[in-house]
Amino acid sequence: MSVHYQVTFSTADPHGLAAFYAVAVGYVVEDHSTLIKSLLEQGQTTEDDVETVDGRLRWRKYAAIRDPEGPFDEFSGSGRGGRMLFQDEPTPKTAKNRLHLDLHAGDRRDEVVEQLTRLGATRLWEASIGPMSWVTMADPDGNEVCVS
Repeated sequence: MSVHYQVTFSTADPHGLAAFYAVAVGYVVEDHSTLIKSLLEQGQTTEDDVETVDGRLRWRKYAAIRDPEGPFDEFSGSGRGGRMLFQDEPTPKTAKNRLHLDLHAGDRRDEVVEQLTRLGATRLWEASIGPMSWVTMADPDGNEVCVS
């Protein structure tokens, strides 16, 4: 039996990094507004916990993205398959990632690298081994991401 998973990023800008990775991997930003409205009405959360982003109520310190074709809970808006969560962490990144994403773009690699650069990523270096090559980049928060 498979196990559902999410990859979690700590970041000073959860909504900004969620928007970046939504474009990078072709996911959608989760819409938790129905859940948030319900929790506000029940007094289980407060206005201090939320903010309006792109016209929708969002968690102030959290954002998530999901596969647009994967299963999700309509009430909470949360993906039930591959998912990425971005949580507030004001401390800056200080060392190399022990885990990073590899984006397999194939013959669109240069196009994807340019797109990520326009979204705020930085090209760090290019490497290869045998017939495989990739570009290592830093996302807007400094996390490594490779595009091959």
